[in-house]
Amino acid sequence: MAGHSQFKNIMHRKGRQDAQKSKLFGKLAREITVAAKLGTPDPNMNPRLRAAITAARQENMPKDNIERAVKKALGNDGENYDEIRYEGYGPGGVAVIVEALTDNRNRAASDIRSFFTKSGGNLGETGSVSFMFDRTGIVEYDRSVASDDAVLDAAIEAGADDVISSEGGHEIYASTEGYRDVAKALEAKFGEPRKAALIWKPQNTVAVDDETGEKLLKLIDLLNEHDDVQHVYANFEVSDALLAKMGG
Repeated sequence: MAGHSQFKNIMHRKGRQDAQKSKLFGKLAREITVAAKLGTPDPNMNPRLRAAITAARQENMPKDNIERAVKKALGNDGENYDEIRYEGYGPGGVAVIVEALTDNRNRAASDIRSFFTKSGGNLGETGSVSFMFDRTGIVEYDRSVASDDAVLDAAIEAGADDVISSEGGHEIYASTEGYRDVAKALEAKFGEPRKAALIWKPQNTVAVDDETGEKLLKLIDLLNEHDDVQHVYANFEVSDALLAKMGG
């Protein structure tokens, strides 16, 4: 169990997304619809749907929008989305993973490839960078829910692999097989988490200078602004000053 974060979380840069709620709500609704289609429309019986609804609530997505997205999965007139993972290298050789839900594979691939190329990077084959990441479950809570020791004790009891408590909150990590049970045990103790999902966690991170970091953050912004892109992960660290400058 670790006591401090070993990498900066660049998974979600929401500065621009927060200014474009309709775009963000559209992405959240797409994930809810896909999750409900792939499983049952009951979030209590469908962990992925439950995680998607939790994410939507955290962004204050209206209840009507959430219910509409679930109902859309039950009808036959909704779009069919393909889940695709893109992998490549950004500026400075930084590894980047992009998860997308798209109804047009050719459009998504063309757009995402062009983003990488324009940034000075290149899109690779599936598997070209994912070996540098661990597929893992994460459960996040605000710092105010409990003390570091209380969260650590609860996480150990629940079977978690790692806990990182910082000013930003508590991050509990668990295996892909066990994280649903860990999330359920923690929710019984601390209430609904602010996030519960499967992510790509970099095994190691590389520090980049501000010039390279700025190019990388701009690439991540471009990717996040694309309608088909759901999540972006990268294995780099930048200075706090640059994050502040870029609105991260």
